[in-house]
Amino acid sequence: MLLTPGPTPVPEFVRVAMSGETIHHRTPEFESIFGKTRELLIELFGMEDAVMLVSSGTGAMEACVTSFTGQKALTINSGKFGERFGKICDAYKIPKVELKYEWDTPSSVEDVVSAIQANPDIDAVFIQICESAGGLRHPVEEIAKAVKALNPNIMIVADGITAIGVEKIDITNLDAVITGSQKALMLPPGLAMVGLSKEAIKRLEVNAKGYYLNLYTELKKQRENTTAWTAATTLTMGLQAILEHIKATGYDKLYANTASRAKATREALTAIGLSIYPKSPADSMTTIFSEHTGKIRKILKEEFDVNIAGGQDHLKGKIFRINHMGLVSDYEAAWAVNAVELALDKIGVRKFDGTANTVFNKTYFGI
Repeated sequence: MLLTPGPTPVPEFVRVAMSGETIHHRTPEFESIFGKTRELLIELFGMEDAVMLVSSGTGAMEACVTSFTGQKALTINSGKFGERFGKICDAYKIPKVELKYEWDTPSSVEDVVSAIQANPDIDAVFIQICESAGGLRHPVEEIAKAVKALNPNIMIVADGITAIGVEKIDITNLDAVITGSQKALMLPPGLAMVGLSKEAIKRLEVNAKGYYLNLYTELKKQRENTTAWTAATTLTMGLQAILEHIKATGYDKLYANTASRAKATREALTAIGLSIYPKSPADSMTTIFSEHTGKIRKILKEEFDVNIAGGQDHLKGKIFRINHMGLVSDYEAAWAVNAVELALDKIGVRKFDGTANTVFNKTYFGI
């Protein structure tokens, strides 16, 4: 059972959609598929337009940094991926101001506003909606609103790689939102997507940079239902299948199920004495701080067939993360918390009595 926060399991109907005959990307047949997929993607983002890139999410992050920063960037670093925005700026020698926090701590409106007031040449802000290094949810919407009130010309770029398809995002003050194929969209890695506001498109018309990762070059081509470079044909077919499924199921239903699963998991694990790591947890994953992380993960994988993720850098061996993104079944989530309780028994931390499963079911099903 794969319950890591990316890559997530690829549903059978998506694998079937990608297993057919390969279609050349410069044909009317693929243009039709691409056009339908693009329409669904724009609807998912809820934004003016969107582009797909053949890359991991990092490629989209790089494209946004180079395209939307004219003078100086403000980057929010509460983990590996916030840190990555800063490293991209450094790679291109783009001046930046970095707000750095511990990985369990969200940025604040006050900190961002103060940084911009002290650096009036900042013209782009880069932040994660969910920082998946620690399962942290930033108050992105509140920050974006405050920044736009201060200076509406500042571009707000949000990394939604572990947020799009998880929860409804208020995109009112966001200019670019990034996501990737291998998270809540339940595809293999290799496809990145960027939702764009009207103002972002205007900025691209005068400031787009790069060659392969030039967002404006791609946008112009994709509006014609084709791509500037070789398209990820198979992944596009899979994306169409999953977006059609999500739309048919209902966005609100998907978001509500994910939120309920996350809440039930948090309640279940805290009921057996474990501690939630981030101060503002995201619904995409449950992150637990435990000195027994290594033993718990080993037992889950070897004895209970549950594969969950650990931590990185200074959190290696100190946290574990259970995924809620995608079409995770309720019985899978219930088994995961049950397995964690069994593991605690096996290492002598807490005697198993079924509390985790009981609390999960009561919380999730309301019984």
